[in-house]
Amino acid sequence: MDTLLDRFCRYVKVESTAVEDAKTYPSSPGQLDMGRMLADELKANKLENVSMDEHGIVMGTVPGNVAGAPTTCWCSHVDTSPEYTAKNVKPNVIRNYDGKDIQLAGDKTKIIKVSECSALLTMKGKTLITTDGTTLLGADDKAGVAVIMTAAAHLMVHPEIKRGPIRVLYTCDEEIGHGTDHLDLKKIGATAAYTCDGEDEGNIENETWSANLATVTITGKNIHPGFAKDRMTNAIRLAGQFLERMPWHRLAPETTEGRNGFLHPYVIDGGVPEVRLKVLLRTFVTAELEEQADVLRGIAKTLMAEHPAAVIKVDVTEQYRNMKEYLAKEPRAEKLAEQAIKNVGITPKYQSIRGGTDGSKLSEKGLPTPNLSVGMHNFHSPLEFACLEQMESAVKVLVELAQLWGKEK
Repeated sequence: MDTLLDRFCRYVKVESTAVEDAKTYPSSPGQLDMGRMLADELKANKLENVSMDEHGIVMGTVPGNVAGAPTTCWCSHVDTSPEYTAKNVKPNVIRNYDGKDIQLAGDKTKIIKVSECSALLTMKGKTLITTDGTTLLGADDKAGVAVIMTAAAHLMVHPEIKRGPIRVLYTCDEEIGHGTDHLDLKKIGATAAYTCDGEDEGNIENETWSANLATVTITGKNIHPGFAKDRMTNAIRLAGQFLERMPWHRLAPETTEGRNGFLHPYVIDGGVPEVRLKVLLRTFVTAELEEQADVLRGIAKTLMAEHPAAVIKVDVTEQYRNMKEYLAKEPRAEKLAEQAIKNVGITPKYQSIRGGTDGSKLSEKGLPTPNLSVGMHNFHSPLEFACLEQMESAVKVLVELAQLWGKEK
């Protein structure tokens, strides 16, 4: 566990935040720094065919020792969310957690409350890693990065463990929807894969959102405000009206849960002549994405009728699709994950993610890839934390998975 903890704390100190709308891939130089570190560690652990390509994608192979056993893949991403800073992360290790609220040392206003995080109810006596309250931690997904590295290293020093070949895969820019842009499934060459990018322990996430991104561009007309009567069309005011007319009692993250989808405006920029809004479209039913886009188009049409000088465009781009639609191609991916979790003494739980992973795109591309938990909590937030014992359980699950796939043909 100390090796796992040391790895994790070392990884989170590398600033590897993804940057939206960047012109480079990966979107930030820290991801390349992280990739080089991981490639060096894979080589030090004597994995085969270790590489890091021009896109920052790191791969290596744990060689198999069972003839004819299928190749599988373990995947996690090195980038962290752009929703909160990850500069100068100071991980705080809490041993023998007392079960109470946790006040973070760097910002006394930041408190991880038991009343707001039910996962803490089962963690008394465990080892937790938190932030100091001034940054996020980066457990999403450096917990997965550390779990995979530890499991791979374990297999390399235990040749008696029977298994097929395992591709270790570290991707970039997952947090901004580009984690699989440059992946070559033929190069991976796997029958099934697992993203290690989930919270808690024992979870098998076999369903994600289907997701699109809408960019709403509102074009007005600017003129000196002293001479603006009947001549100015203020795109900022129209943006306010557009947002006001979006449904909030339904189809909003603040008012939905479970299997209910939403429209989520999360970026606004511009000025009087033009404003751009970015809106996330999310649903578990892919066909409903077009209905959600039509809500935005309807608002745009109404506003343009009321303000004839304005032009409002709604451009929709595809992000990812519900992995459940594709996992049936290889049912062993879920079945063996469930058995591996049982084998380490944990009750498996199937969950639908109100989000997405690299596994969404990988499954859509033809590589069935459910998501497994690695002990991260409160991610994308300065209240983020990880549980070391849950990370250790995730390592054991991967080792069990290797052996179970080693019995397949």
